[in-house]
Amino acid sequence: MNRSVPRRPRAVFVSLSVITAAVIGTVSVLSGCGSFSGGGVVSTVGTVPFDQRVAIPPLAPSIVTDRGERVFDLEAQAGTHSFSAAGDAPTWGFSQDYLGPTLVAERGETVRMNVRNSLPEATSVHWHGMHLPAKMDGGPHQEIPESSTWSPTWTIDQPAATLWYHPHLHGSTEDHVTRGLAGMFVLRDAVEDALPLPREYGVDDIPLVVQDVRLGDDGELRTNVRGFSGLLGDQIAVNGTVGAYLPVATETVRLRLLNASPARVYRFGMSDDRTLAVIATDGGLLAAPHTTASVQLSPGERAEVVVSMVPGESVVLRSFPPDLGLAGGAGASNGGSDTFDVLELRASTTLRPSEAIPDMLAPIERLGPATVERDFVFNGTTINSESMDMGRVDEVVTLGSTEEWVVRNGQSQPHSFHIHDVQFQVRSVDGVPPGPELAGWKDTIYLRPEVEYRLAMKFTDYSDPDVPYMYHCHLLWHEDRGMMGQFVVVRQGQRAGSAPGDVHEH
Repeated sequence: MNRSVPRRPRAVFVSLSVITAAVIGTVSVLSGCGSFSGGGVVSTVGTVPFDQRVAIPPLAPSIVTDRGERVFDLEAQAGTHSFSAAGDAPTWGFSQDYLGPTLVAERGETVRMNVRNSLPEATSVHWHGMHLPAKMDGGPHQEIPESSTWSPTWTIDQPAATLWYHPHLHGSTEDHVTRGLAGMFVLRDAVEDALPLPREYGVDDIPLVVQDVRLGDDGELRTNVRGFSGLLGDQIAVNGTVGAYLPVATETVRLRLLNASPARVYRFGMSDDRTLAVIATDGGLLAAPHTTASVQLSPGERAEVVVSMVPGESVVLRSFPPDLGLAGGAGASNGGSDTFDVLELRASTTLRPSEAIPDMLAPIERLGPATVERDFVFNGTTINSESMDMGRVDEVVTLGSTEEWVVRNGQSQPHSFHIHDVQFQVRSVDGVPPGPELAGWKDTIYLRPEVEYRLAMKFTDYSDPDVPYMYHCHLLWHEDRGMMGQFVVVRQGQRAGSAPGDVHEH
């Protein structure tokens, strides 16, 4: 096996948008820190009124052109949203005041996204978890200036999964996501369609965009309380609803859990300790359901769980103190001691029958031996002791290769890992095979301190020596402060290219 050289000569990318993004990022870091302190220990158990029916994001409308393209129109826009009776908060959203509609597409479809930026500043839209060409990825090099439209197009070629979309503007990602720019992207395929799973959107197949928020007396979002991990709220909004309840009309309900918080890690379970059937993680269905009392998700991670209900009962989806791998005050100051009542599930007095979850879900082909191994150490807000540089290529990957990335959090503080373009398989955690919760396809994973994660991935279909993908910590403040690197995928014998120039497509 070849080992990559951790630091090598860089290709330099120079453009006006890159320089502007760097300046914006610097200003955001210097002016956006607020109060650097832990949030203390928070528990909302027994205090949430559950008096607001949870909002269900609308399905995004689309049209299919004569060429067979499915076209979606999204507009990043400013608005107001009511989190509480205290008043409306200024917010941002996609085609609505807060958050965005759920996009749905089938494997094999070609999609086109017309994204109009009506905000007073530049933004971007990253299709988190999607396998697609680098120039369509929506990373920091695909900035959308104000009053402009970006129209990426690609063909969906990956299994059914719960993905999401959110901004990825270097230096401003945390701010833009916290304001409300986020939404789900649901992929479907023939394998998933053939299974007897709950799939009636908004009825027994429920999207749950989970965020922690901190509200002022005026009802507006407060963003000035940080732990080392970043912004930490003291209330939970589900699809933008605080104090949410979900009416349940079927014997089982499928919850698509998305941790859309900028920093908080959740450990989801039920208040009465009933088991959950985990059927999917970031990249799609597991090979078989995993029955467990709880599922832990760091920012950016997703899981699909099926909950069984009986007529007339109520039960609370709760976040228990997560296992951050941190002792004492370090854990508490970063949310490791917090407990939240997230959502109350209320079953009707009569329930529609549901089919049993099958014992087998979807085959997962295990990746073969890696030909390249790369090492990444996360520390402070750097990766391999280097901070993000928009003009530097950190890694060069050869198209068609299977690689093993050895990733480690080198300090006793929270970090996570997300890679663009590919889903990975967790080969080992500190030399031990992963548990069933990590047995499927992943694109984001929490990094426990001083633990080695070996991640296998294969790079197929897309190469571009000039436009990079990202890898980074998905604690968004860390990402904004520079905990991010870039890689390009090249064909055999190619080298990383030169300046990408203006990669916007207006």
